[in-house]
Amino acid sequence: MNQKVRCKWHISHPLGDGMYIMTCREDGKLRHALLYIHTFRLMAPRKLLEAQLFNKQYGSYDDIDNIPDRLRFCRHRLGLMQKEVARMAGISRNTYINLETGNLNSFNKTTADKLATIFEIPVCDLLDGYNRFLCDGQARQIQEYRATFGLGQKPFARQMGIPIRSLQDWESGRKVVSLKSWEKYFKDRIST
Repeated sequence: MNQKVRCKWHISHPLGDGMYIMTCREDGKLRHALLYIHTFRLMAPRKLLEAQLFNKQYGSYDDIDNIPDRLRFCRHRLGLMQKEVARMAGISRNTYINLETGNLNSFNKTTADKLATIFEIPVCDLLDGYNRFLCDGQARQIQEYRATFGLGQKPFARQMGIPIRSLQDWESGRKVVSLKSWEKYFKDRIST
């Protein structure tokens, strides 16, 4: 009885990027084959459904007019989870979740740059007027705005109705102007 011996394939040479040369000996002949290993991200069904429902709200990225939904749209497009984006951006998961839900209305330039890089979008897409004001340097902008009046800090603060200590902290960069204060004192006065 003459049985054919099945060939056992072995990786003989890695070519890189998931490609390998496989070899086996069959009937005294050396055989070669190319093996390519594909990898792709799997999304949990619940997350996939969430992404599909969210994407039905907007026809395209250009239809989105707010930062939280832009973040969510980009994350779904890449098939990433919130914790993955947070890790890639170097921020806590809670911080990212709060940005995506709108519970956190500001972030620093470094975070904006990292998120724009991750999502492959222009950083300006992640900056509303308030965040542009912060990222473009609140201290410099306030000082330049005050200089247009030719006033020192105390007269300017009195004229604007800003507590002098707050103005000093903002101009020195010790404190960040809150969204409420930006809307009250600077929103329609300082253009970025």
